[in-house]
Amino acid sequence: MRLILLLLIAINGISVAQKPAKCLDASFDHEVDKYLDFTIPVIDVDSLARHMEKYIILDAREYEEYETSHIAGAHYVGYDDFSKDALAGIPQNQAVVVYCSIGYRSEKVGEKLRKMGYTDVSNLYGSIFEWANRGYPIKNMAGKSTDTVHAYSRGWSKWITAPQIVKIW
Repeated sequence: MRLILLLLIAINGISVAQKPAKCLDASFDHEVDKYLDFTIPVIDVDSLARHMEKYIILDAREYEEYETSHIAGAHYVGYDDFSKDALAGIPQNQAVVVYCSIGYRSEKVGEKLRKMGYTDVSNLYGSIFEWANRGYPIKNMAGKSTDTVHAYSRGWSKWITAPQIVKIW
């Protein structure tokens, strides 16, 4: 079934990214794979952490999630209320990385960005859950480091496995 989908995507001229990333937890990696179509190239959290200066980082979660914590320097663009107005001042040729909780919503926002003419869009594989699981810093609205992550829901919170992370929903 997935092969047929990939062939249809290729025939219609949509580029499909290869999976150059993995999550630390194999079960979470499998879960992320189930939700992504790989219509937007993915970037792994280690690569983003090493090269953050290259990218504008966009948070495609809901505002309550962003408000709880986000990757330092991330710009809130939202998902349900996503609007091109959130992209004011970001050139269409600027390299951007979009993230959410695991990568599904950010992939969908990435597709919208491509349709709007953005040419260098990547989806953060495993998104903020994997970022936190690997111990990379997250910030609150005051710009202070925090160990709290909005896990979207109790069910999704199981994918945040780092013991120092406080999960809320």
